[in-house]
Amino acid sequence: MRYIADLKEGEQVQEHYLCVNKQVLKTRAGKTYYSLKLQDKTGVVDAKIWDLNDGINDFNEHEYIKIDASVITFQNSIQLNIRRLRKSSEGEYEPREYIPVSNRDINEMYDEIMVFVNDIENKYLSALVKKFFVEDKEFIKAFKDHTAAKTMHHSYLGGLLEHTLCVVKMCEFFANQYSVINKDVLYTAALFHDIGKMKELSKFPIIEYTDSGQLLGHIMIGIEWIGEKMKEIVGFPEDLAHMIKHCILAHHGELEYGSPKKPQTIEALALHFADNSDAKLRTFQDVLENGDIQDNWLGWQRIFESNVRRTRF
Repeated sequence: MRYIADLKEGEQVQEHYLCVNKQVLKTRAGKTYYSLKLQDKTGVVDAKIWDLNDGINDFNEHEYIKIDASVITFQNSIQLNIRRLRKSSEGEYEPREYIPVSNRDINEMYDEIMVFVNDIENKYLSALVKKFFVEDKEFIKAFKDHTAAKTMHHSYLGGLLEHTLCVVKMCEFFANQYSVINKDVLYTAALFHDIGKMKELSKFPIIEYTDSGQLLGHIMIGIEWIGEKMKEIVGFPEDLAHMIKHCILAHHGELEYGSPKKPQTIEALALHFADNSDAKLRTFQDVLENGDIQDNWLGWQRIFESNVRRTRF
């Protein structure tokens, strides 16, 4: 299979891809063309169909298609110019080839998560995290498979697990450095901070926002979800519930970034720093890995509001 990540300018490609987005547009001269986003497990590529001739068969968004195309470079990124296209037939493609997957072993990462689950000493918080990460088999399977985002950091199968593990590890460092941090509160909040994304975003192979994701968002969904489980634990202290919920509500750090509250406890601040650090560093890593290996300067990146450079001597 010709993976998207391996495509080079000047090549001709005849391959099956998943069409994740299809737009019908017009040029300045009024000519209709299609703008597509195609996906396999290695990434997503822009594609254009400029000539809607008889070789372009009918197809829809979210379908597997076979294309005959040329690979070009446009604005420093690979793009496909498609000459011919048809729907793929069942058996011509393997669905898992079109799902981006974490480079790390899923089960090994979950075993690492369980170290933190078992390290929580408070009996109420221990019972709460185990309701999800030990007792709920359906949750465990979905948590292992889910993405952490639609298009940004950790947007692949196992991404939510990988992101959560990294955040919890950073929180472990903070807890070891600053004795005033309540380790149990911080670990619990870190484990739960993004579980709302499991209901905010649909499952692979097509990642879209659900109705609840659009209307509520993952922070609110997560708060409601753990709140329901807290009610199942006899005597769960109200102030402890508030501390965990506040951390989750505030983990984006700023109101303009989607947090209903700014951090007001040291645990909430530590969680915000851990979450933001992992998201930004992973995004930077993706830029470095996907940029032209020959170039030191990789262009303006909106998320960093800066032109970014490789560290190379």
